[in-house]
Amino acid sequence: MAGLIRRSDIDEVRSRTNIADIVGDYVALKSAGIGSMKGLCPFHDERSPSFHVRPQVGFYHCFGCGEGGDVFSFLQKMDHVTFSEAVERLAQRLNYTLTYEDGGTARDDGGSRRRILAANQAAEAFFREQLQTPEAEPARRFLGERGFDPTAAARFSIGYAPNSYDAVSKHLTAAGFSIDELLAAGLIGKGDRGPYDRFRGRLIWPIKDTTGQTLGFGARKLLETDQGPKYLNTPETAVYHKSQVLYGLDLAKRDIAKGKQVVVVEGYTDVMACHLAGVTTAVATCGTAFGVDHIKVIRRIMGDTENADTTQLGEVIFTFDPDEAGQKAASRAFAEEQRFAAQTFVAVAPDGLDPCDLRLKKGDDAIRMLVSGRKPMYEFMVRRRLDQFDLETVEGRVGALRAAAPVVAGIRDQSMQSGYARTLAGWIGLDPAEVSRAVQAARRATGTRGAPARTSGRPTTGPGAGAPPRGPASASTSPSASTGSGSAGPSAAAAPGSPQSFPAAPDDPYGDAPPPPEDTGGYSAPEVRLSDLPNDPVTRLERELLMAVLQHPGEIDREIALRALHTTFSVASLSTVRDALVAAFEHYATPQWVARAADEAPRAFAPLVTQLAIAPLPIRGDHVREYCTGVTTSLIERDLLRRKTELLGALQRTDATADAERYRTLQRQLVDLEAERRRVRGD
Repeated sequence: MAGLIRRSDIDEVRSRTNIADIVGDYVALKSAGIGSMKGLCPFHDERSPSFHVRPQVGFYHCFGCGEGGDVFSFLQKMDHVTFSEAVERLAQRLNYTLTYEDGGTARDDGGSRRRILAANQAAEAFFREQLQTPEAEPARRFLGERGFDPTAAARFSIGYAPNSYDAVSKHLTAAGFSIDELLAAGLIGKGDRGPYDRFRGRLIWPIKDTTGQTLGFGARKLLETDQGPKYLNTPETAVYHKSQVLYGLDLAKRDIAKGKQVVVVEGYTDVMACHLAGVTTAVATCGTAFGVDHIKVIRRIMGDTENADTTQLGEVIFTFDPDEAGQKAASRAFAEEQRFAAQTFVAVAPDGLDPCDLRLKKGDDAIRMLVSGRKPMYEFMVRRRLDQFDLETVEGRVGALRAAAPVVAGIRDQSMQSGYARTLAGWIGLDPAEVSRAVQAARRATGTRGAPARTSGRPTTGPGAGAPPRGPASASTSPSASTGSGSAGPSAAAAPGSPQSFPAAPDDPYGDAPPPPEDTGGYSAPEVRLSDLPNDPVTRLERELLMAVLQHPGEIDREIALRALHTTFSVASLSTVRDALVAAFEHYATPQWVARAADEAPRAFAPLVTQLAIAPLPIRGDHVREYCTGVTTSLIERDLLRRKTELLGALQRTDATADAERYRTLQRQLVDLEAERRRVRGD
């Protein structure tokens, strides 16, 4: 077993890794001001982004749920790995060789996430090699009959599992993996006669996460002698959770984030067909229904935020088979539709073909036309109900109204609900007032309450279009724009370029964090958070000085920064952080600067250091240096003014005749102080 990884190696891996690249594998990030990025938090469900990443600093923080840390803690929390495993994974990504305190190497403990992923990678390579063997002819024929050539098979890393009870296990144990590790990875099972290969005589699709790591496999039956299910997937393991993975997401994530569109299909071959036809945003579930966890993954990748304007709305397009299973899938997707801020659509081929068969029979253009011809989800569901009735008869129209009214009643957006009620009246041929009464009755019967129009604006065409989105939050909610309740003090007269000279940045997170946990009387002090701080001008000046020094050390001269940190702070919490920065000052402007400052701070104050290093500064445009100069100058001038006041008081209390030497000393100090003030101001 390895010892501790050397601290110098940890620092080197951290400094070489761009945290935005790592977080970007899980969350769609967009610019949030100078040197800052934001997206939907992966640690809690939210509709507006409060998760901030600052690549230059190397830290992240969510101002909604409070989660924060560096790139190592991000991987620990996202993938449930240990600190050492997170460091080792990033080192491997960088091709960097780690050293350990006792000269050991990385752990090889069975069942660990790292070993499971390594086993899956080795198995994938083995399966791909086997696809070229004579035994794999049925697999190659299956692919060819569906329009997939060897190039397509290689693009999706498709392989073949030999029709043997131990071919996979023999190959992998010879490669150094133990039986326990293969069991933990779900590659083999264990029966009365001992271990056996889980996948035998089947076509294999690797199922990967957003980083491209193979989490598990999907296997399609090829042989008539195979008595197993048509599709067989890896069981639940430490890395594979079918309710949270989507096949093809590793290939589609970039285009999903860029185009704000995702196409949800039902099978592996459908994903392949869509991608080969140019619809590169297609993904599929893996042996389970589309559910809440899948929605969370898609929303994070797509950047599906509720406060987006109508020009930034995303699209979620579902394709369903026309059979009973497909109709059930449509109903389940409709039940979860409200979880998206994006517009939801359904795309079904006129002749009921799935994307794979559609491409095979009608070509790539047919796939693209299928997606472009999508219909709004609500329209699709209402028309499904109407198709069950003969609208030429009174009985049919009444029955159709009774069947469709609950669907319309389930629309939480009141504007959309009213629009669909009017459209439904036209489809059925009934009086709009009668249809509206039926919808309201269905709403009361189901206990559904209407909700205001979504902030995202909802369909720009079709029923419910035109609902105005909610406006941006009032600027008065930003502490930087607030007048505060405290005394203005000396800092109120800020120099040009000071914090008061710049407008507040959008999406100011200071007031959005949840209240701090109550002190229950335990042994550990409650964490100090940014939201705990008062919001008067003095506090803002001290807070933003620490933020500038942490976030932009390259813009502030080392001596000036140290001079500013040695001024007197009025807020006790910020004074404690200031002391931590002074203690860690030897690392100023190095990649370890923020991490060392957080290490020096008392444990209860370490999160505050991180938040100050992440929170957006009220800077617009390219005024970073000007802003940093202004805030440091303002704080130093405030301190000089305090000292001048003290010296003037001492001078007034000193008798120039009785204590001439002290009187002259105080006068010289006042002259020196004025000279320092002029230097600071650049006069």
